[in-house]
Amino acid sequence: MSEWSEGAAGPDAEAEERAARRGERAILLVLATVQFTSIVDFMLVMPLGPQLMRTLGIDPQRFGLIVSSYTLSAGVAGLLAAPVVDRFGRKAALLVLYVGFLLGTLFCGLTSSFPMLLLARVVTGAFGGILGGMALTIIGDVFPDRRRGAATGALMSAFSVASVVGVPFGLELGTRYGWQMPFRLLAVLGAAVLVFGLRALPPLRGHLDTRPITGRALARTWEALAHPNHVRAFALVVALMLGGFAVIPYISAYLVANAGVAEAELSWVYIAGGVTTLVSSPIIGRLVDRFGKLRVFWIVAPFSAVMMFAVTVLPRVGIATAAVTVALIMLANSGRMIAAMPLIMASVEPRLRGSFMSVYSSVQHIASGLGAYLGGLILVEAADGSLRHFPRVGAIAVAATVASLYLAGRLRPAATAGPDVSADADRPLGHAIEAAATRAIEPY
Repeated sequence: MSEWSEGAAGPDAEAEERAARRGERAILLVLATVQFTSIVDFMLVMPLGPQLMRTLGIDPQRFGLIVSSYTLSAGVAGLLAAPVVDRFGRKAALLVLYVGFLLGTLFCGLTSSFPMLLLARVVTGAFGGILGGMALTIIGDVFPDRRRGAATGALMSAFSVASVVGVPFGLELGTRYGWQMPFRLLAVLGAAVLVFGLRALPPLRGHLDTRPITGRALARTWEALAHPNHVRAFALVVALMLGGFAVIPYISAYLVANAGVAEAELSWVYIAGGVTTLVSSPIIGRLVDRFGKLRVFWIVAPFSAVMMFAVTVLPRVGIATAAVTVALIMLANSGRMIAAMPLIMASVEPRLRGSFMSVYSSVQHIASGLGAYLGGLILVEAADGSLRHFPRVGAIAVAATVASLYLAGRLRPAATAGPDVSADADRPLGHAIEAAATRAIEPY
């Protein structure tokens, strides 16, 4: 039950309701700013790729390690945290995780070598990778059902703000003053958020589980991991994340090295992508509600494969063509997750949903990290600074997408044993939940 009252009978009910709303708004502001800083920190590394490779003197393989270290660390940390995270108050857990995240971000802003930056990203990922799930958990604890959808949508608006404002501003700051500067600014902003969170968040300890961590909790986690339908869902997310992150981290480096886009122009590319995603996400959500999850996925996913391969063979073009290409990639990749996430959630038995999501988040992060690392292994920097073999990486993204089309068709609704997931009623799951899923899971 929420620690913020929803009102009570009697003459003071209206005043109590107003007080509860004020408390909820303060909590939502804390969570949204935490989400904003963590998303900007994660996303910013990718467009900073050209500068990182140049100033640190690293090749695509080592840049891939910088990207994948965050997600791999987040995946492992999520698995380790799953059995114990409910044994602490939500406020304490969120703020401790946020302190660790901010220390990692500050470390990124103070280092100037590849080994130290790699270590900083491991630390940042270990804490930052769990923050998004914790924020959504607090939404579930604090907000009553009739206001939870709106709260989730407001929380996930942090992704749009990060895409349209945070990342381009950080990229411009990094271009002018060095790649460390945006991380330093994020750490300062986060420190202010931390102080506000200490005052605004209630303890949120009503969920505490004081029982020893014995076989029961571990068995529930294993059941979520080994359930045949869940295995198919995990396979689907592996295909989506591995294929996408084999290409996405290297787009900015390829645009600068091969397509002739200046580093100073990259911020316009990401502004275009962020605005496109902001507009397209609710439209795709409504299409999913109207025409069905699987049908929309089977349309949008192949389009994402075409666009990811297209960017890997892009010749020297102007900034306008590059911006349109990246915007379409971001539209397609976010769209396929808007369609895929309701498919996945419908395949999970309600009693296992909490354990499933803990494992799912870890699988998603680890698959993303492996994709980024795989892309770095294939790419080679030529003597003239251009990147070679990017089309091979694009072919992997296409193959993974083809696999995802098959895997999506193999998912079954948890409540039925019907032969085809498309036979599901495809009931609307709510645009806010769909937007939350895509933005929490995939940054493009």
